[in-house]
Amino acid sequence: MQNTKETLVTAFALFSLFFGAGNLIFPPLLGFQSGNMWWLVALGFCVSAVLIPLFGILAHAKIQGTIFDFGKKVSRTFSLMYSILIYAISVSLPSPRTASVTHEIAVQPFFDSPYIVTSIIYFALVFVFVMNRSKLLNILGKLLTPAIILILLAIIGITVFYFDFNFGTTHFDSPFTHGILEGYQTFDAIGAVVVGGVIIVSVNISNKEKTFEEKKSLIRKAGWLAGTALFVIYAGLIFTGAVMHNEFDADITRTALLNSISIKTLGSTANLFLSILVSLACFTTAVGIVTGTADFIRHLFNDSQVAYTVTAVLGCILGVVMGQFNVAYIVTVALPALMFIYPITIILILLNILPEKYASTLVFRSVVIVTAVFSIPDFLSTIGYAHEVISIKELVPLSTYNMGWVLPAFITFAIVNVLGSKKPIHE
Repeated sequence: MQNTKETLVTAFALFSLFFGAGNLIFPPLLGFQSGNMWWLVALGFCVSAVLIPLFGILAHAKIQGTIFDFGKKVSRTFSLMYSILIYAISVSLPSPRTASVTHEIAVQPFFDSPYIVTSIIYFALVFVFVMNRSKLLNILGKLLTPAIILILLAIIGITVFYFDFNFGTTHFDSPFTHGILEGYQTFDAIGAVVVGGVIIVSVNISNKEKTFEEKKSLIRKAGWLAGTALFVIYAGLIFTGAVMHNEFDADITRTALLNSISIKTLGSTANLFLSILVSLACFTTAVGIVTGTADFIRHLFNDSQVAYTVTAVLGCILGVVMGQFNVAYIVTVALPALMFIYPITIILILLNILPEKYASTLVFRSVVIVTAVFSIPDFLSTIGYAHEVISIKELVPLSTYNMGWVLPAFITFAIVNVLGSKKPIHE
């Protein structure tokens, strides 16, 4: 019974880690546009938004380290640059997006005020909480997640039992890969690398008497439980969006669709409640991102409180600057960065969960370099140079789906391992 309880508690902690309120805006619109291919889109979305992040947790369980340890086999310089880039992206995009989601879900429907006002107030409060650490947000987070889950399950359940299964046709040429790329926008693989270690530390503290293998087994079981729950929620929301493809205007925004679906299934009162819960959950996410970034920079500067404060100020200023834009704009701006950093993150996660004999220093360096190089055309095509790189993308398999790095990375991995098995590689 005790083992079961520990597994469930750990599973809930993992679920809370990945279940960002901002992520809720992506699945419904995916389903809304996916038509009868909603199930294929859901599978793709859950590969990058559920499976890869869970692999990140398993990697943390294996290496027992921080974000820096994920890339140190490539080189310490690379690992430092990668870590700084990840934190820079986090405070520049997903953190401000929480303010924009809050405005569109909880402010815009009731008040005629601009985004900038919400953004300034929002990040002023974020700064206060970052500078005055409190257990209030942790307690709040434990209450928010179950409440949001119950409302979402109610929305999905009502849709399943009271709406006709009329899906229409898909808007996507490649539903599966579109789902994978949309899953990038959840930032969950990055979240697994950045804060996944927090879960591992918590498990170690509360289970000091357990062996390494017992802890690993606990994390693995909890991970798959959390992953199953995430899959049910994400797939259910995609299904809900697909069922309601005729209920709303084709050009409806992500946040407006989530609001409209909740009103249609639960009524205005429940929608107001959901808006408040999502906004609070967004706020806790923003505080966590800015605090984590400030902690990282403080560590680089010998635990300097000045470095912590300056980073917190800059993080909140960036939040105000980017948070004044709507969600759709921030999603668009985030795409180029994600097309470059996400493939590298996925590769680092996968290499770190492999047995050591398949993941030597040379393997790490070779596969990461190849992944970065073959991600460049996808990156360039998202910043206005699609025509210039079209000839390159036509030559690389899967590149037309913005996944040109996959096959070269796999081939490089195989070749280096085959050569390594014939001639010992001294690291």
